[in-house]
Amino acid sequence: MSRVILFNKPFGVLSQFTDKGTEGSPRPTLSNFIDVPGFYPAGRLDRDSEGLMILTDDGKLQARISNPKHKMPKTYLVQVEGVPTSEQIDALRKGVTLKDGPTKPARVDLVGTPDPLWPRDPPVRFRKTVPDAWLKVTISEGRNRQVRRMTAHVGLPCLRLVRASVGDWSLNDLASGAWRYASATGR
Repeated sequence: MSRVILFNKPFGVLSQFTDKGTEGSPRPTLSNFIDVPGFYPAGRLDRDSEGLMILTDDGKLQARISNPKHKMPKTYLVQVEGVPTSEQIDALRKGVTLKDGPTKPARVDLVGTPDPLWPRDPPVRFRKTVPDAWLKVTISEGRNRQVRRMTAHVGLPCLRLVRASVGDWSLNDLASGAWRYASATGR
């Protein structure tokens, strides 16, 4: 039977169990938080992104979650620099053309500041003269840094990105750096 772990990855943590890319002091990895043998990440989350990561001990489930051909929706809370216009939101909804080709249409909504949301360490830079806003973005692709590149493409640089859900699995009230077992079906 498949086992699943939901992990709320903090900012600055690599979405792998080892760090082979640095000399000197290693960067934090999943092994700093999860000490359960036989689990592997189903997909990645950039070092400077936060939120839901799914780990499983089932290779087929891992492939189903991480392979874009299965079109598993991923929802992100995105703090952007600036106040989005309806034209910018419509462009994201229709899909934008990035250097690696056009993106599929995204579900995009302007939302209020997510509550509850843990403080980020280090905090997001604050500038009195530049407003910011939050978007809820759902995509079914999984390109490298896709949401960040999409928002930047329409003139809304990403300040903070938190993955809130993958398919039927959600963060809910899982604290940053915490993990829990979950059903393999996501329900």
